[in-house]
Amino acid sequence: MLRSILNRFFAALFCFVSLFVTQPVYAEQVVVYSARIEQLIKPMFDAFTKETGIRVRYTTDKEGALLARLKAEGRNTPADMLITADAGNLWAAAQAKLLKPVVSDVLTANIPAHLRDPQNEWFGLSIRARTLVYNTQRVKPAALSTYAALADPKWNRQLCLRTSKKVYNQSLVAMMIAEYGEAEAEKIVRGWVANLATDPISDDTRAMEFVAAGRCGVTIVNTYYYGRLMKKDPTLPLAIFWPNQENSGVHVNISGAGITRYSRNEQAAIKLLEFLSSDKAQNLFADVNMEYPVNPNIAPDPFVETWGSFKKNPMNITKAGELQTTAVKLMDRAGYR
Repeated sequence: MLRSILNRFFAALFCFVSLFVTQPVYAEQVVVYSARIEQLIKPMFDAFTKETGIRVRYTTDKEGALLARLKAEGRNTPADMLITADAGNLWAAAQAKLLKPVVSDVLTANIPAHLRDPQNEWFGLSIRARTLVYNTQRVKPAALSTYAALADPKWNRQLCLRTSKKVYNQSLVAMMIAEYGEAEAEKIVRGWVANLATDPISDDTRAMEFVAAGRCGVTIVNTYYYGRLMKKDPTLPLAIFWPNQENSGVHVNISGAGITRYSRNEQAAIKLLEFLSSDKAQNLFADVNMEYPVNPNIAPDPFVETWGSFKKNPMNITKAGELQTTAVKLMDRAGYR
């Protein structure tokens, strides 16, 4: 009987010890709230943990839900970092005092000034260009020039646009307000609305499908949607055109991140943020979604490079957040739904 009890005791002890021996031991961890889906962030987190030994735990959800959660949790939040797409969302998080400034020579060196918050509360990690895509059988590239030119009557019933409800178009119009002034930007948007071939469309992919089918000649989309669609069907009669090359350059936006105001693991979170801006991580971060690295020293994915080089708008993208409410009201007045 005693031998049986001892055998069970030592067997249980062995299992208990084995559990701790076989599981990785993490001295530190970072908790991330991410509006980017798991497949776009996990490869970078795995690489970071392998290099540093710091564990990354993450929760994914929609941008609005994550901001609401951070506000509700306040000082009790477990989150150390917020990752989301669009400078407008990052600006909103900073305005709501959900983020804290970060002093880092690494981030300053790796991320251009116009792609990070002037107060260092958030930093771009990848670039998405919002550009023109046209039907190669219906439109000659020489006919295209700028975003504003799509308001010209010659494009009557030739333009397809994604709904104004999406932050991507709100940010584009916000940057146009910063560049041209509110009155001129409204004139342009009214011209777009007058030239629509159909009601605004639910997403960028569907807008390009309308262009490919000949229901319109040109649309405005984020480049990674173009990449996904062309990988799926390279025979589609679609091509990219880089607008505004003679003046301000292509509108660009970011996915990015900031350290939460009440982070409990601030130094580890800063290490992760710096890692995401590094040479090692930048290709991983950008390539998985066919975006552009924010670090200018890193080349894009070879497939993305086939789209050609282009001049980017150098205006600080905080304007996308600062003028977002103004942009939404302008789009509503112009009848852009």
